[in-house]
Amino acid sequence: MIKATAQVQFENALSDATTPDQAYDALCDLTQTVVGAKLFTVMTVDMTTELAQRSYTSDPVNYPTSGTKPITRNSWFAIVHDQHECFVANTIEEIAEVFPDYELINSLGCQSVINLPIVIAGTLVATVNILHEEAYYTEDRVARTKELLTLPSLAALCVAQGLS
Repeated sequence: MIKATAQVQFENALSDATTPDQAYDALCDLTQTVVGAKLFTVMTVDMTTELAQRSYTSDPVNYPTSGTKPITRNSWFAIVHDQHECFVANTIEEIAEVFPDYELINSLGCQSVINLPIVIAGTLVATVNILHEEAYYTEDRVARTKELLTLPSLAALCVAQGLS
């Protein structure tokens, strides 16, 4: 019942959104309810220029939305971009293998992550990045992320891009 209520609240908030941040706020709230997150961001990806940009953040002090960063082709890229699968790490050591900002991530009390790929027309266009304490993203939480957040993430991205 909580999931259904959260879904309705998400749909209403997304329908009422008049700014990209409001669209992503709706997704962030849904994510908090169905999976949980200490840090939530959305990174858009431009594969033509091979640049990623943070389009939304729940922590603008530590993870602002300004600027771009080059896409790094590593094991994370192979999972998220090539296979269109979630990247999951449940320790800071696993995070450190693929994210150079792992020390900042750790300092925020985040030692686990799910990166949910958002794909349009077969191309990765964004990732939804959900971080929490060590070992938080169990098989059940990862399954819920895929099942309950993939379509809402795509909807929020489309609404946000339409409003920008």
